[in-house]
Amino acid sequence: MKILSGLSLQEIEEITDELKASKFRARQIHNWIYLKSVKEIDEMTDLSVKFREELKKVAKVTDIKIKVKQVSSDGTIKYLLEYPDGECVETVLMRFDNRANLTACVSSQVGCAVNCSFCATGKRGFIRNLNYKEIIEQVLMIQRDTDLKVTNVVFMGQGEPLLNLDNVLKAMEIFNENFQIGARRLTVSTSGIIPQINKLAELDMQSTLAVSLHAPNHEIRLKLMQIEDKYNMSDLHKALKNYVEKTGRRITIEYLLIKDLNDTIESAKELAHYLKDIKCNVNLIPYNPTAENDYQRPSNNSIMKFKFLLEHSGKKVTVRLERGADIDAACGQLKGKVC
Repeated sequence: MKILSGLSLQEIEEITDELKASKFRARQIHNWIYLKSVKEIDEMTDLSVKFREELKKVAKVTDIKIKVKQVSSDGTIKYLLEYPDGECVETVLMRFDNRANLTACVSSQVGCAVNCSFCATGKRGFIRNLNYKEIIEQVLMIQRDTDLKVTNVVFMGQGEPLLNLDNVLKAMEIFNENFQIGARRLTVSTSGIIPQINKLAELDMQSTLAVSLHAPNHEIRLKLMQIEDKYNMSDLHKALKNYVEKTGRRITIEYLLIKDLNDTIESAKELAHYLKDIKCNVNLIPYNPTAENDYQRPSNNSIMKFKFLLEHSGKKVTVRLERGADIDAACGQLKGKVC
């Protein structure tokens, strides 16, 4: 039984060829899958009933299930999706007041090998990579369930995207070509996998690279992120400069603010020095509590002081608007814990 979600137009044409149907039928099926996000073949109403019955004998739309759906008080929706092998991941739809954008935060792996100390996902350990079809199914499931069109995709869910780069790149290609989501509306986040950052620099894509830095120096970053032991901040700085020089693209620096650890005035000054020659914006993320550690969220006063000092250095700085914390859908809280 063929699964239609994730197939290219050419692959769908192979199915319609087997059914002795025209390539026009393949285009219709393709549009129903990616632009109209149908749940069942019977919803493809411009196909004849006879052809739909023939198609159902050899194919179905999806084999992914929504195991749990949670809706936050702010409108954020978190889905726990189950794949045919029984493994689960979480994906999140974020909606913002007065904005037309609908952002899907997708996972790239089941679990995560990076195991940052502040993140719930890494506590599961690494289980497996998602293939590109399993990645795009997350967005299709959101669209099928809500009847809304996702406009932006961020690879900031479970897993380290650059440790599954081939599947992530293929998924991005499909988002761009089949979902008609512009490349600049696609963001890939990484904890700092230097060889893969260098590979992205060579590819010269129009998507956004976001780097989870989270510390102003080696000592603090090593406490927060084990990856610092393999790819340290000094080498990462060189890779980021190379990326900007090769692509001309501005990087997004993600910085998690944790009370009394990396939110001090000294930390802000150190961070400003580290970033002074890198073309970037800084996204400050107030810490979202998890059960796995004792870290605390900084006061609003500390957050604003930190933001002011970075802005004074010439950087554009935003404080991430928290979405879905009440359903454990915020940054660092995803882990697929029901499975």
